[in-house]
Amino acid sequence: MKRRIVLAATAAAVLIAGGATTAVAVNTGGPGGPQSGAQTAAQLAATAGAEGPAADGGRDRREAGEGKDAARATGAKTDAAQAAVAALRAVPGTVTEIELDEERGALVWEADVLGRDGAWHHLTLDPLTTRLLRSHTDRDTSGTHGQDRARAALRGTTVDAASAARAAARGQATVVSVEFEDDHARAVWEVETVTRDGREHTSLVDPRTAAVSAAPADDDHDDD
Repeated sequence: MKRRIVLAATAAAVLIAGGATTAVAVNTGGPGGPQSGAQTAAQLAATAGAEGPAADGGRDRREAGEGKDAARATGAKTDAAQAAVAALRAVPGTVTEIELDEERGALVWEADVLGRDGAWHHLTLDPLTTRLLRSHTDRDTSGTHGQDRARAALRGTTVDAASAARAAARGQATVVSVEFEDDHARAVWEVETVTRDGREHTSLVDPRTAAVSAAPADDDHDDD
């Protein structure tokens, strides 16, 4: 998952140093088991197979990316807001990023949580039920400076990841990722959505007012 805010330095450091891993048992049957992963992987494969040769390399890469996001949006039966809420049930704290992604060919929700325990937590959730599949906790104390910066950036915000997802979706689009960033003129939630026509859009949500604005042209795939 991309980490463009203060997460970047911290996440890189702790990944190199290594962290404590907590494995969560995964049922072999029922909702969220291998069957659901196979179904979503099949949907992704079908979409990829439908893409034909492109006359324009740049446009083809953008359209292929949008097609994959659209397939992911179709494969998930839960939304980003539900996944963010589920992540906080598993690890109390603040969700700084939630993304619909692929893992070993299967669709999953991935979440980064700055926990109340002062550690970074990376969670993997089932896209059909938001059930926790795996969690990884980074407890390297060398990353505390980055965590302090993250808390400072989040201080005073009243809009969480789930609320930002709902605001950007407006009931008309599917959210595929939400990320808290402070590399813009001001701190924002950056939300990527897929509309019913299969096109991807990037919106910025104010973390204090929930006001939604379009991302700058160079951040929005539709405006490339």
